[in-house]
Amino acid sequence: MRKFRNRTTGLAAVTTAVLALSLTACGEGSSGVKSSGPAADSAASAPAPAQAEKNTETAKGAANGKNASTAQAAGAAKGSTGQAAANTPVCTTKNVAISAAYQGGPPYTHIVLTAKNTSGHSCKLTGYPEIEFLESHRENVPPVAKSKPATPVVLTAGAPAYALVKLSDGGRTENTEPVTAFSVTLQGGGGMTAVKAPGGGIAVDPAKWATGYWTPELRNGADDF
Repeated sequence: MRKFRNRTTGLAAVTTAVLALSLTACGEGSSGVKSSGPAADSAASAPAPAQAEKNTETAKGAANGKNASTAQAAGAAKGSTGQAAANTPVCTTKNVAISAAYQGGPPYTHIVLTAKNTSGHSCKLTGYPEIEFLESHRENVPPVAKSKPATPVVLTAGAPAYALVKLSDGGRTENTEPVTAFSVTLQGGGGMTAVKAPGGGIAVDPAKWATGYWTPELRNGADDF
């Protein structure tokens, strides 16, 4: 009987040791002991919430700074254009050649005036061409406000400017009058010149005619009236 009790006591001791080791291993896994591997490395390298927020604010600040710089550059360019126009002399009929051409096909409701700088220096065209089609109608053809550019048109040597002119609505029952030549006066003291009508003559309706402002190109709202 003594020998059997010794064997039982030894087996109980071994069992107790195994249970102790198992409990120790479980305790380490559930107690948040630091582990290694890719997941742990990613977690360690991720920025803290405060740092992430700081990085976001820094990026926003850089973007706002870039937008401000772009706006300042645009404003500077606009200011430079206005300054150049202010320092440029007005074009006169002595240094620009004005001609007229049909715009589009029949019925011919519009013509385009072209003022080309024939001098060797820059000049500017202000406002709109003051056109007088008929001696019986001494008033000038009225301008279309929406075609007015933001600043006077500065023409370098050899450069052109344009003005669209409406003659009529193209209706057969309109009270039109024939015109073979007409006068154009440049505003700002530029003088007056005679211009030949395209095609040997045009038909104008005093109730419908209108002119656009001088522009470097027609596609700025000056060609839709």
